[in-house]
Amino acid sequence: MRNFGYARVSTVEQNLDLQLSALRAVGCHDVLTDEGISGSDFTRPGLSKLLKRLRTGDTLTVWRLDRLGRSLFNLIKLVRELEDRGVQFRSLSESIDTGTSGGRLLFHLLAAMAEFERSLVSERTRAGMAAARARGSQIGRKPAMSPEQIAEATSAFIDDGVSLEDLAKQYSIHPRTLKSKMRLTSLVGDRSSDLIG
Repeated sequence: MRNFGYARVSTVEQNLDLQLSALRAVGCHDVLTDEGISGSDFTRPGLSKLLKRLRTGDTLTVWRLDRLGRSLFNLIKLVRELEDRGVQFRSLSESIDTGTSGGRLLFHLLAAMAEFERSLVSERTRAGMAAARARGSQIGRKPAMSPEQIAEATSAFIDDGVSLEDLAKQYSIHPRTLKSKMRLTSLVGDRSSDLIG
């Protein structure tokens, strides 16, 4: 059984000494680090190297949970993946140790809280979107062209013989987008068949 440590600081000006001392004090002889990398980014060179080295029976120890990552949901996902591989996890500051029954209980409580928080955020987002729709606000990306612009472009294309490319430049959209929008309108005139091909 091997005890690996992981330490991280967000900026190169910060110092790893406190974390390294704490990790070595609990028997982490091999500590991998990342410096100047945000905790929101889970693709870090030191962490990636460490995750590849971990085997069944090993322990990954951090000084504090936020050193492994800032997103509670992603942290829990990572620790669950470690658990599936038979790797234990310890966070010294929060006294979490998935190798003990108390530590597993605390971790599962954190996981339940994270799931609850995500569902609350999702509910608030849906409620906010419903309220915005009720007020008549546009949800999502603004349409590339208004119905009036589509009608103008269709008329210019069919009646005046303006090319799709020129019209697309005029409305700052791709010719294929313009063609698909014009295809949806009721077409009359000699050039309507050009939009079908």
